[in-house]
Order: sequence, then structure tokens, then C-alpha cells
Amino acid sequence: MNSEKFVQNIKMFCDAKHIKPTVACRESGVGTSFINNVERGQTPSVAKVQMLADYLGVTTSELLGEETGASPGAVRISVLGTIPAGIPIDAVEDILDWEEIPASWTTGDREYFGLRVKGDSMYPRYLEGDTVILRKQSTCDSGDDCAVMVNGNDATLKQVILRGDRGLELRPVNTAYPPKSYSPAEIESLPVQIIGVVVELRRKIK
Repeated sequence: MNSEKFVQNIKMFCDAKHIKPTVACRESGVGTSFINNVERGQTPSVAKVQMLADYLGVTTSELLGEETGASPGAVRISVLGTIPAGIPIDAVEDILDWEEIPASWTTGDREYFGLRVKGDSMYPRYLEGDTVILRKQSTCDSGDDCAVMVNGNDATLKQVILRGDRGLELRPVNTAYPPKSYSPAEIESLPVQIIGVVVELRRKIK
């Protein structure tokens, strides 16, 4: 077992669920000293690895880093949760799935994540259940489709229109939903934050 990789994976999956590793260890039943013991070279029991994996909603192989499942020349990224295309709700709830992207995309420390579309305010461009691949960044060009955090903990998928006064508009594709505009002061105070720009749509054929 690669102890360093194991600990890194624990922290990564905990971060995706917005919980502290010590909390995950305590609530899963493996004990708050679990990570420290692994870092000191202690090999954990199969039962404890399974308990922590079950708590985090991943396989033991994913947690241990024993397999990536990625094709040659590709890397796997997690689909972290739902993106509402309607009324904003918490964006990242859990790791729902995994998607592959070309390894070449990640050069220059570029990061990507997947999020699941929910709602119909971006119909017909995106359908409920679609997965969008986003490049993690805090800026965009006017007209980009972005995941945007509003009020610090709510996210929505919308087209972002940058205004001349440094404000912005979140514009749905579905005309049944009105656009929402934010002044520079509102962007700062709420806040309104771009968390990623859509680079690809993944749609499964049912």
C-alpha cells in the first residue's frame, strides 16, 4: 500500500464532500487517529479501509489508489454533484460519477471537474442529467457557460454576460426563466463567483 497516496486520496474525497478528514474518520468509525497511524507506517485493516470507503461513497480501490480506471493518455475527474439549471441549490453534494478527459488538458496546472445538470433553465442546450466538464477558473469571457456560486454556497449553470459597468448577467437559455443581473457592489457583497467554465458536454444515450 502506498501510504502517501492513500492519505492524499482520503483528503481529496473528504474535500469533495466538504468535510474534514478527522470528522470522516470519527463518523465512519475508524478513529480520529487513523490518518496519523497510516502516516507513521501502520498498515490499516481491510475492515477499516472498507468502513472509510463506504462512508465516503467510493470503492476501496479508489481510496487506496490501486487503480485509476483511466484509458492510456487520459485522466479521470470526479463528477462532484449537481448543478441546478433553475433554482440554485448546493452545488457539490457528493461524488456521483467519474469521467475521463485527455491528459493533455491538465498541462500548466489546469484543473477540471464534472458537475451534473439539474433543472431545465438551460434547455435545450443542456438537459437534466447531462454532465458538464468545467475548467476550474474564476474568470470567463462574456458569453461563456459557467458554474457560478451565488451567496457563497449556491451554484447555478448559466451563460455569463459581462457588462460594461463591471457587473454581470446570468442568462438562462430557456426563455421561461428570467435573467438575473448583478451590480459590481452585489458581486462583491453577496458574493457572486465564477467557479468554472464549461468546456464539454457529456450526454448519455438512454
